[in-house]
Amino acid sequence: MTDPNTDISGLVELLIAPLVEFPDEVEVTSTETEDGSTLIEVSVNPEDVGRVIGRQGRIIKAIRTLSRAAGSRHDLRIEVELID
Repeated sequence: MTDPNTDISGLVELLIAPLVEFPDEVEVTSTETEDGSTLIEVSVNPEDVGRVIGRQGRIIKAIRTLSRAAGSRHDLRIEVELID
């Protein structure tokens, strides 16, 4: 059985890679926080930050919503953070 954190990190990478100009530079790391939630940090090329955020933050909000929904299936609390 695969680790749910790995699955959700893979989902985040799968969602972001087609959006960016430099998909090879997408880095997704997953760490567990002190309160038991999972923090997924996404790093992209500085030129791609705007593409990932989207107009009025719609893209990153949708990615966060999908990640939380996927995490709730495994009783996980997921937070997605975009690193500049």
